[in-house]
Amino acid sequence: MAGVIVGKGAIAVGAVVTVFLVGGCKAQADGAGGQNQPVRISPTKTEAGDPGTPSGRPSGKPAGKPGGSSVPEPVPTPAPKTLLAPGQSGDQVRELQARLRQIQWIYADPTGTYDKSTAAAVHGFQEKRGLPATGTTDTVTWQRLLGMTDEPTKYELYSGGGIPPSKPAKACMTGRVLCISKESRTLTWMIDGRVVSTMDVRFGSQYTPTRDGTFTVYWKSRHHVSTLYDSSMPYALFFSGGQAVHYSTDFAATGYTGASHGCVNVRDEKKIAKLYAEVRKGDKVVVYK
Repeated sequence: MAGVIVGKGAIAVGAVVTVFLVGGCKAQADGAGGQNQPVRISPTKTEAGDPGTPSGRPSGKPAGKPGGSSVPEPVPTPAPKTLLAPGQSGDQVRELQARLRQIQWIYADPTGTYDKSTAAAVHGFQEKRGLPATGTTDTVTWQRLLGMTDEPTKYELYSGGGIPPSKPAKACMTGRVLCISKESRTLTWMIDGRVVSTMDVRFGSQYTPTRDGTFTVYWKSRHHVSTLYDSSMPYALFFSGGQAVHYSTDFAATGYTGASHGCVNVRDEKKIAKLYAEVRKGDKVVVYK
């Protein structure tokens, strides 16, 4: 049969034409004289460039974002900043210690001094939580601690005593006065509005409360022993019935974890001894909240 090409060559050509047609490309028609013309492919996709750049050359717009917007560079995380370190002292250190005490990393009362025990507690806290265990308090450590604790109360900050005295009651501003504040847990010995000395005190429990009011010292007993409770009351300054200001060995040993039976306990024996020597019968005692 004339004009019919049979053989492997024909099959190959047919396959190529078929691929072009399936791919969406257009094969040119035969030219004059019946000779086949070269097959031409219209570009349908680019190489590595943006759409519409057949050569693959960049169009001038950054790739990867519609509209050519650039991808922002990641912002580096700032290194933690040291807030507190061993050797420092102050209110912030006291708060650190009180918060560590809430979660039992410190058992001692806050002192306001960043000592070896505080550094050891911070180191343990950091190590437990996978933070760099340096023993210094940085911003990351502080934020983690804030998230695990409550804001310390004044009594937590000064669980060992030392609260700054409250503003004296008006009745404390004249004469010789034992000015006793329940709010700051302090006794301030004042003469004509001048502060002579201040000391930590504690009071009776809710079942045996210390009475509020203005009284006078009516009896002094250096080596007093309570007949009701069979307990020692050294340097006792009685001001209301059986209630007195006196030294307490229990207060000195256990702090504010205990309470009196209504008396005003003093924890510092040297201070109460000096006070006992200076106070006279008839001096005023003011107990206020």
